[in-house]
Amino acid sequence: NVKKVTATLGWEQEYFLIDKALANSRPDLMMTGRTLLGHTSAKGQQLDDHYFGSIPTRALTYMRDLEQECMLLGIPVKTRHNEVAPNQFELAPIFEETNLAVDHNSLLMDVMQKVAERHDFKVLFHEKPFKGVNGSGKHNNWSLATDTGVNLLSPSKTPMSNLQFLTFFINTIKAVNDYETLLRASIATASNDHRLGANEAPPAIISVFIGAQLTKVLSELESVTTGKLSPEEKTDLKLNVVGKIPDVLLDNTDRNRTSPFAFTGNKWEFRAVGSNSNCSNAMTTLNAIVAKQLKDFKIEVDALIESKDMKKDDAIFNVLREYIKQSKKILFEGDGYSEAWEKEAAKRGLSNFKTTPEAIKAKVSKQAFTLFEELGIMNHIEVEARYEIELEEYTKKIQIEGRILGDISRNHVIPTAIRYQNTLIENVKGLKEIFGKEFETIAKEQIVLIKEISGHIEGINSKVLAMTDERRTANHLTDAQKMAEAYCNKVKPYFEDIRNHCDKLELLVDDESWTLTKYRELLFTK
Repeated sequence: NVKKVTATLGWEQEYFLIDKALANSRPDLMMTGRTLLGHTSAKGQQLDDHYFGSIPTRALTYMRDLEQECMLLGIPVKTRHNEVAPNQFELAPIFEETNLAVDHNSLLMDVMQKVAERHDFKVLFHEKPFKGVNGSGKHNNWSLATDTGVNLLSPSKTPMSNLQFLTFFINTIKAVNDYETLLRASIATASNDHRLGANEAPPAIISVFIGAQLTKVLSELESVTTGKLSPEEKTDLKLNVVGKIPDVLLDNTDRNRTSPFAFTGNKWEFRAVGSNSNCSNAMTTLNAIVAKQLKDFKIEVDALIESKDMKKDDAIFNVLREYIKQSKKILFEGDGYSEAWEKEAAKRGLSNFKTTPEAIKAKVSKQAFTLFEELGIMNHIEVEARYEIELEEYTKKIQIEGRILGDISRNHVIPTAIRYQNTLIENVKGLKEIFGKEFETIAKEQIVLIKEISGHIEGINSKVLAMTDERRTANHLTDAQKMAEAYCNKVKPYFEDIRNHCDKLELLVDDESWTLTKYRELLFTK
């Protein structure tokens, strides 16, 4: 009776809530959504006291107001809780049909900002607004459902239903295996580059986690006899392998927070999507690659039935066995943060694109053009247009960050440092007048500070000038890909150097003189 299968999506929206006045006092937060400089607070998320504590009263009042607005708009938000970093939170809805879920998430992000205004908050969706504490993601929980209400990725109690589950389960793994570079490209943005692989979020290497028990099930299926199955083997397979899947999943408590694409009982969780992203990019790609894979699967099964005179379930087992063998490289159960995995992934031939300009090339590969055109999703020109737009967006975001960093460091940090340095100089002069030759001993620490401040001022100035020169050079490039690469590889590396000098000065300069709101105020003002 099934007439239609639709993809379902349940997203998890992470965000920071920062006092509006404090956020507006920071030019970088206002213009880019993240802090381009700022020394980490002595206390961060080490104690997990925010994560495991109750929701702060002011934030809870905001959440309740937001939930009422969502109810009026039909957005089915269900959960709210604190996240790991101070002033970081999450909300999630009941899952919906993917198109509707994507629209609701886009609408929600707009509503969140408007409601925040009423509560004197600023919502930060940037994937990494603060250095030294966790960033934000948007886990996409994806599944397939029939129009009769059956979740195709949820095992049941009958062997035939579980064969259906295995079919969609293994085909999804095969799709991710064959299109891992395109899936990585679907989550590539300037802001998500800060989060991926930062030991708090999934790595930039796409892999699939299914847990030890399901790995064992696939190993047993891999040993299925080639060709027609004997009645005894088929019975054993259905009763002792396929038939036991519900019990296996019931007791399966495997979790791997380092995996970008994990099976979590009755759905796949795509954890690498950024908190500031529109889910449509990742979901369009995931839906497309699974649809293509299922089409290919049917062709292969039908071919075995016709040419080898196999029964339907024999043909399905034979095709699934080959898919398991072909998809082994994408399966990984270990620590995705480890250097050992990077080396192992390279041996397996998996991509490891750590920046957007690298990753996004997959969007205009022959494989991508064929996929989207064959399924009637986008034609060649539409695919290229989206690729060009995303490259331009990346370049402009890095360009804006570079300009603002140069402005803050030279117009805020350096003048403040010089004023404090002048205070130290006056202090040294006074000590010299009073103590004469002894002043060198008495004013030793002040003199060291004066020299140290001068060194950081010189470091900021020289790096900002060098960064500006690289920006000018990049701006003369006419090829969008080369311009994005220039901003990524030539301009962006200066950001961390400039920041380090500024952050050192923050620790040296008198707190009363420092003009920029500090991390302890941004993260711990409730």
